[in-house]
Amino acid sequence: MKTESPINKDLILRERLALQRTILANQSTFLAFLRTSLYFFVAGLSITSLLNLTNSITIEIFFFTSSFIIFLIGIVNYFRQKKLIIESEKNIGDFINNYL
Repeated sequence: MKTESPINKDLILRERLALQRTILANQSTFLAFLRTSLYFFVAGLSITSLLNLTNSITIEIFFFTSSFIIFLIGIVNYFRQKKLIIESEKNIGDFINNYL
């Protein structure tokens, strides 16, 4: 008669920690998008005084538009990845419930 080997609970812990690292990486990526968006916004605000341009409205509009687009991409990316993380977490949860 075969005896089954005990379940390696370290594997379950590693999977939980990997999910936590993935969540933190997703949040860090969103903050990087936000930071870049703010850089473009500040550049749009300060371009007139920095370069002493009188008709710099097109450059300002470019920076403000770029800032807004980068911010939207960051938000969409964050929620799309969050949804994928939650779906993968459900799979890990089923695995844990089956073997506990």
